[in-house]
Amino acid sequence: MESTTTLFEQLTLLVAVGLLGPALAGAIPSVVGELAVGAIVGTTGFGWINAGTGPFPAFYALGFSMLMLTAGTHVDIQSRTLRSGFFRGVRAFAVTAVLALGAGFVVAAATGLDKPLFLGVLIAGGSAAVAFPIIEERGLSGPTIDFLIAWIAIADASTVIVMPLTLSGNSSVGLALLGDAGVLVVGAAVLAVMLRVETTWVARGAAARSIREGWALHLRISVLLLVGLSAIAAVAGASTLLAGFVAGAVLVRLHKSKRLDIQFTGLANGFFVPLFFVLLGAKLDLRALFGDAHALVLALAMGVAACVVHVVAAMVAAPAPRRWVSGLSASAQLGLPAAAASIGLQTQTLSPAIASAIVAGACLSLIPATVGSVLLARTLPARHPLGSDRD
Repeated sequence: MESTTTLFEQLTLLVAVGLLGPALAGAIPSVVGELAVGAIVGTTGFGWINAGTGPFPAFYALGFSMLMLTAGTHVDIQSRTLRSGFFRGVRAFAVTAVLALGAGFVVAAATGLDKPLFLGVLIAGGSAAVAFPIIEERGLSGPTIDFLIAWIAIADASTVIVMPLTLSGNSSVGLALLGDAGVLVVGAAVLAVMLRVETTWVARGAAARSIREGWALHLRISVLLLVGLSAIAAVAGASTLLAGFVAGAVLVRLHKSKRLDIQFTGLANGFFVPLFFVLLGAKLDLRALFGDAHALVLALAMGVAACVVHVVAAMVAAPAPRRWVSGLSASAQLGLPAAAASIGLQTQTLSPAIASAIVAGACLSLIPATVGSVLLARTLPARHPLGSDRD
């Protein structure tokens, strides 16, 4: 009984401090607030929460998977918006990848971190989970937005696959690739089956009864897909990062109703995803970060490199006018660096100081991205492109 009481006391604390994220959203992004309060109650601060004990690793893993699923739901490969900006997006990502690789070697040399490919992949990445909701909220549209959506989606999909491989040992890369291939194949097979099944009278009848009876069948199936792909990834030596992303990409292709969107948003963004960021903050050791000059340089360098690389790529590939503003808007990074810190701490391939620096650099990248979104909102027409071709 005592252990159960302690669990609920700790969960109460985690959920309560997690509310400070949205409360501070007017001044800083909510996820930054959640990371900060996690640091206060965790390793860096009072030590009230040990994220590596009890059920917290399971909550952490589920929150991580749901975060990546949320990112995957923003990547609909058959949406009109994505198709419209696809070729410019590919060009922008190609330029970004080349520049980011060079930047990765420069940052690695400057900080003494012998992981230039890893750093390059992080710099090349984007954050659909951050950028797309901003575009939706501001109702932005036009060729520039089509380009941005395509660019960020391509960057997310590519770096999600590659990043975990850069943290694997040489002997593990082959197994990880097989695991990734297994997740992709199973995800594609599930999508093909579900597209055929959902049109049958049995599936339609079950969906209608689910609504009447409150069974939430679509939500249950979505969770089953997520945890099933994550289980395959864990067994096959792949990353649950890719499993969550593929689950999201499968769900968005099924064009489920707004009802499912609301249900999953409630489950993910109402509990598991904020819990992930608070627990990640509790794991991070900011004292180690501020006590390590190389880690501080790394945090600053990653934030600056992400901004510079994306602005230069936008100057080459973005539609006019104000190409540089598109680069600022695309420079936001959070989900991938958070995933990298999580994987690095779990596998002990990153020290606490370096993991904290990676997340701190991602938080710094949100500053130019926010400025870019404000400038875009002042110059572009308002509409809602992301949801225009979906139910």
